[in-house]
Amino acid sequence: MSDDKHKNDAIDAGLIRSLADILNDTDLTEIEVERGDLKIKVKREVTVAAAPIHYAAAPAPVAHAAPAAAQASMPSDPATIVSRKGEEVKSPMVGTAYLQPSPEAPAFIKPGDKVKKGQTLLIVEAMKTMNPIQAPRDGVVSEILVGDAQPVEYGEALVLLEA
Repeated sequence: MSDDKHKNDAIDAGLIRSLADILNDTDLTEIEVERGDLKIKVKREVTVAAAPIHYAAAPAPVAHAAPAAAQASMPSDPATIVSRKGEEVKSPMVGTAYLQPSPEAPAFIKPGDKVKKGQTLLIVEAMKTMNPIQAPRDGVVSEILVGDAQPVEYGEALVLLEA
């Protein structure tokens, strides 16, 4: 009887290899086979972390979803962008920028406001976590470069601060 058991093990290994080959050749992530009392399930682990990064980097849909006010504040002429004065406060992450703590509340800042180092300028939501973006130094808000509920990229300028 022990020889029969080893014979079945060899058959099972071959079956498992065949199932693994099918997974590699197709988009399937799992195969389950039953033969009498024998039940074999072969799974391929799928990495999900790459998907959000890929979708977050796609700028085309974002441009259509941006509010008109945000589009108006972003000049398309490169000379205009270069002539801006002030220190850029950049997004430390990919997420969604919010200019106010809640829809009913007033905005954290507006152009011309004096801000203190550490004061919240806006919030960037990333992975359902609200991350306050703080002023790196005392200054005056010269321009807000993003609209409310606008998706932002890592390193994107959010606010301009003047001395």
